[in-house]
Amino acid sequence: MKRLIYADNAATTKLDIDVFEAMKPYMLESYGNASQPYSFSAITKKALKESREVIAECIGANPEEIYFTSGGTESDNWALKGFVLSNVKRSHIITSEIEHHAILNSCIMIEKLGHEVSYLPVAKDGTVSPESLRDKLIDDAALVSIMLANNEIGTIMPIRQLSDESHAKGALFHTDAVQALGHIKVDVGGLGIDMLSASAHKFNGPKGIGFLYLKKGINISSYSDGGSQELGLRAGTENIAAIVGMAVALRKNCRDIKTNTEKLLALETVLLSGLNGLDFKRNGAYNHIPGNISLSFKDADGEMLLHRLDLKGICISTGAACDSIDTQVSHVLKAIRLDEKYINGTIRISLGRDNTEQDMHEIAKAIYQILK
Repeated sequence: MKRLIYADNAATTKLDIDVFEAMKPYMLESYGNASQPYSFSAITKKALKESREVIAECIGANPEEIYFTSGGTESDNWALKGFVLSNVKRSHIITSEIEHHAILNSCIMIEKLGHEVSYLPVAKDGTVSPESLRDKLIDDAALVSIMLANNEIGTIMPIRQLSDESHAKGALFHTDAVQALGHIKVDVGGLGIDMLSASAHKFNGPKGIGFLYLKKGINISSYSDGGSQELGLRAGTENIAAIVGMAVALRKNCRDIKTNTEKLLALETVLLSGLNGLDFKRNGAYNHIPGNISLSFKDADGEMLLHRLDLKGICISTGAACDSIDTQVSHVLKAIRLDEKYINGTIRISLGRDNTEQDMHEIAKAIYQILK
């Protein structure tokens, strides 16, 4: 059996073993409903409280500002639609052309409801400029939503400047931090963030769990009606095991950010050095998520590369994993105006903390063999 080299960590990450062990007791032993008053549920109620505190501490928030969701997609939908539904008289949304489809498709629905949405262009490195936002921030703008880091090309946005521009015009600022959290330092106060979306499976936590940070004093409509869970804004029995796992994973990744960053940047250098002699462009900005490498090979076929690498036991992506069914050219690559000779030959290699230098040599060798 060939050795698997997994290099698609921007799509999902391997569950950390410490996270798995932390989750097990809440699936097998302490399975009580945290909403029940009897003593058997006291353990789960305490775990829920402590997990909220850990996550809040990791992003510089208060525990009561953390609302658990099923993941980044739900958090994005809730932030935008929940805001519009509770602010119907002032609901102009501003976002960028390269957001995740959880944001873009939410905006399409918001437009169908009769609200205005403006889409900001990006520079060739995928950044949104504060100046372009300032030009769109007319007096009725209510909410700006710009991702912290792009999932396809890894570009980190100038969030502090963008939030400052938004607040200067009285607009709130939301960021989709799904690709960034656990990989770079995130402080909601320091960055001026009013709402933030996150998903555990991007930082070695379980799938199907995430959270929405909602700054105290900001009102949005409830996501679901029923019981009083999540301060009455998201009814439904909490997934305690997954919540505990997310808290452990985030704390561990935030603790190790410096070490992981140094390792991933070193692996990037090894990989790119191994591709010398091939005609390709690297997409994105110098300031990027460590290990997120978008490469466009001249006159190549990204789909062909993906499948040929798969036959060699190497997992990569042609772009956003959420677009895997649709093989049309990525909206991100169109937005950064990538040369037509390179655009179809684009792949994304996203490294994780388990990748090795040997992996980089083997990936580079395989790509070289396929294209040469």
